[in-house]
Amino acid sequence: MNSASMRLRVMLPARVLVDDAARRIVARAADGSFCLLPRHADFVAALVPGILVYTTVDERERFVACAEAILVKAGNDVLISAQNGMAGDDLETLQRVVRDRRRELDEETQRAHSALARLEANTIRRFVEMERQGRV
Repeated sequence: MNSASMRLRVMLPARVLVDDAARRIVARAADGSFCLLPRHADFVAALVPGILVYTTVDERERFVACAEAILVKAGNDVLISAQNGMAGDDLETLQRVVRDRRRELDEETQRAHSALARLEANTIRRFVEMERQGRV
C-alpha cells in the first residue's frame, strides 16, 4: 500500500466482503455522492443503500452494492460496515442481482404481513367468541 492508494475493507456481520487497494472510492450519503482520494481528510459518513464504485490500483472499476452502511476514513484505511452487501466487476449484473433480491425481499415482506394479518384476525375472532360465551 503506497500513499497513492487506500485500503478498502467492506465488512458484513459474518465476513469481509472486500479487502482491496483502491485509488478512488465513490459513495453516496443522504446529502449526495462524494469521492474519496488517498490524501483526503479523515471523516465518517452514513451511506444510503446503493452501489459504491472504487477504482483498483491497476485501474479496474469494481462495484459494491450495500444496504445502509457506515463509512470511516482514517488515514489510508477506508472501512465500511454494512448489514448486507454484494460485490462484483460488472455493474449491470450487480444491478440485476440487487433488483431480483429486492423483489424477493418485497415478496417475503408481503407474505409476512399477510400471515400477521391472519393471526390478528384469528385472535380478534377468538376474543369475540369468548366474549359471547361469557368467558371474558
